[in-house]
Amino acid sequence: MIKLIIGTKGTGKTKTLIEMVNNALATTKGSVVCIEKGDKLKFDIKYQCRLIDTEEYLVTDGQSLYGFIAGILASNHDVTDIFVDSALKICQNDAASFDYFLKEIDALLKSHEVNCVMTSSLPIEDASDVVKKYL
Repeated sequence: MIKLIIGTKGTGKTKTLIEMVNNALATTKGSVVCIEKGDKLKFDIKYQCRLIDTEEYLVTDGQSLYGFIAGILASNHDVTDIFVDSALKICQNDAASFDYFLKEIDALLKSHEVNCVMTSSLPIEDASDVVKKYL
């Protein structure tokens, strides 16, 4: 299952994501992963979460983000929740690439019981039909 949280900068997307990550940690019986561009969340996310900086692993577009998430799922069967902050930014703000990534990750997650929540700085009126499917 994919859930997107979108909106313009300063609308509380990351704050909502932080709350969701920490709540998932309190209820899951598996592993929680949070992927971000940079390391701005390291003091807000509880230490039990696997916090990953995409810049450290050279994840710079939709295809590499898909492969990165697929690799996480392939290597750890206990993952129950994946959170991605600034997913569109990780995809170089390329809307077409982001749409393709969403379709691919949705297909992947259908065969896994994993919740996936992503934030993206994108005004709702600019969202594509693909993005709107996951709101």
